Amino acid sequence: MIAKMPKGTLERLAKLKETIERHRHAYHTLDTPKISDEAYDSLFTELEALEAEFPELRTPDSPTQRVGAEPLAQFTKVRHAHRQWSFDDVFDLVELKKWDEKVRNFMEKSGVADEPLEYCCELKIDGLKVVLTYEDGVLVRAATRGDGEVGEDVTQNVKTIRSIPLTIKNGDAGTRVSMAVVGEVWMAKESLKEINEARVKNDEAVFANTRNVAAGSLRQLDPKITASRKLDSFIYDIDEVAPYAPQTQSGEIELLTELGFKTNPYFKVFKHVEDVQRFYEEWTKKRHDLPYELDGIVIKVNSVRIQQALGYTAKSPRWGVAYKFPAEQVTTVLEAISFQVGRTGVITPVANLKPVRVAGSLVSRATLHNEDEIRRLDVRIGDTVIMQKAGDVIPDIVAVVNELRPKNSKPFAWPTHIPECGGDGAIVRVPGEVAWKCANPDSFEQQKRKLYYFVSKHCFDIDGLGPKIIDVLFENNLIAGFADILKLGRGDLLNLDRFAEKSADNLLESIQKAKKVTLPRFLASLSIPQVGQETAYDVARHFKSIDVIMKASVADFAAIYGVGDVVAQSLNTWFKDADNKKLVKDLLKQVEIIPEEINANRKLEGKSFVFTGTLPTLEREVAQDMVRKNGGDVSSSVSKKTSYVVAGSDAGSKLDKARELGVTILSEDEFMKLVK
Repeated sequence: MIAKMPKGTLERLAKLKETIERHRHAYHTLDTPKISDEAYDSLFTELEALEAEFPELRTPDSPTQRVGAEPLAQFTKVRHAHRQWSFDDVFDLVELKKWDEKVRNFMEKSGVADEPLEYCCELKIDGLKVVLTYEDGVLVRAATRGDGEVGEDVTQNVKTIRSIPLTIKNGDAGTRVSMAVVGEVWMAKESLKEINEARVKNDEAVFANTRNVAAGSLRQLDPKITASRKLDSFIYDIDEVAPYAPQTQSGEIELLTELGFKTNPYFKVFKHVEDVQRFYEEWTKKRHDLPYELDGIVIKVNSVRIQQALGYTAKSPRWGVAYKFPAEQVTTVLEAISFQVGRTGVITPVANLKPVRVAGSLVSRATLHNEDEIRRLDVRIGDTVIMQKAGDVIPDIVAVVNELRPKNSKPFAWPTHIPECGGDGAIVRVPGEVAWKCANPDSFEQQKRKLYYFVSKHCFDIDGLGPKIIDVLFENNLIAGFADILKLGRGDLLNLDRFAEKSADNLLESIQKAKKVTLPRFLASLSIPQVGQETAYDVARHFKSIDVIMKASVADFAAIYGVGDVVAQSLNTWFKDADNKKLVKDLLKQVEIIPEEINANRKLEGKSFVFTGTLPTLEREVAQDMVRKNGGDVSSSVSKKTSYVVAGSDAGSKLDKARELGVTILSEDEFMKLVK
């Protein structure tokens, strides 16, 4: 039965929504709160109560609808009405001037040289791009950038971001505006600090940087989790607006501000590239003073008319460029050098550092690669070192500050023995390579790492069996080799502290499922030196049988395209070893090698693919399997024989190599069209 609505309810509800929205804008967009948090919460509670009593009055643009939607099963795809481009990068004044010269040349060719050239410079926020669509003033859709043409619908999550208006009006006239706008979702440094402090208390891994958390938070299937992350936004671009659109980029930012969007106030318009450089240098110094992370500035031709005349390349707009800050470097002290033993026995030296924050994350370890790199740097215990995150990902020591070297320091002496190698701990240098490895191939450390790899996604893909559980099983003498994992029983697991009946049954079910495995995965799982995932596929496809592989000669292996003499010798030596033959025999008693699933039309036969960067929706292993199932090949390196490079975000040197060689570059969407 619908409750009778008291007189004045509609008017009260409308005023409540208007008042709450006004104070939301003052607090979250303008940073000038007019009332206390308690007073705001009281108004919000009253609105919630009214809508609970009269559900028919609850509308999608109500402030109460920012949080509360049911968790999604998955994100749906959204095709953007306007393609979302990414800017090309410049890294110094020389490159900036070259770009400026290109712009002026294109203006001449495009017939707009008569219009004064100005550049609108904005701060480049290190966050996640989002596209917002409003119809008649109401937010109807929010989507991620995706591959530029297709993104993911994250509307429910974006509604939890209080700086993003659910409704917009055009000034005093109160006209409801239809428009599509583009901006950045970001997380404050302080918010990341609070989240990480809580995660430490809960014995959870801390997040590396604000951008990763912002991206992960926006892609949570449960909007309540997104809401708890305190995300914020800056809107900086208008893709489409009715009834009119500004004719300059700076005018777009001003209109967005008037409409109630949160915009970044630190934009400026310049006529000369030298002024742009000064703006860049100013923010290179001041960026750490801001509550959010920056990774550069964005420079756009201010005139929309000139923008339209210049147009786009296949990848980027000609009228804009990102001027990236230098890779952030910090100094810290090298306290010790330790060594990691890989699954094939290769030794990697690791720098143990006095903890230091670099590129948004706290770092206490960095790779030193190998003995030759230590000698090249002449890095010593106690040295003050310069460190950076290579590609903003991998901590890397780039130099030593020799002036701060301790007195009486001595060059680092490369060891002859490492205890983790087992036996007497002896290590040997691999002939013809920079690598050292354990003389004893059967140390506990190597065995554990081989077991980690055996159960990984690339190999048997046993869900629920990670390194921590492997360690427990290993330490309790329940497993010593690969076949032991496949023989585990319920009683073995229930005797361990971390296993209840349900978790034990789930793991045993995963193990049972994994016992059907393709030949490439079976080969990869064996941890044969020099043989990774791609080589395993090449060998499996060539021989098609484990029995044939075990009898193959060095010449047989070398005849496979992509398998060189070193790899061929390694394969032959491994399969000739009596212990390895027994290992394979024991495994074959437990598993069934099944054929690869190959589509009948084999539409990609003869085509070679390389994947680089992070794809918007596909995991790399899934995309690679799609290629193989359609008869194509996957490689880890780009060459003239590569047919396609599929590039996602943060693509690195492989993308540069593809451009250099003229290899066709595909987005995820283009790749999917090719596969399907």
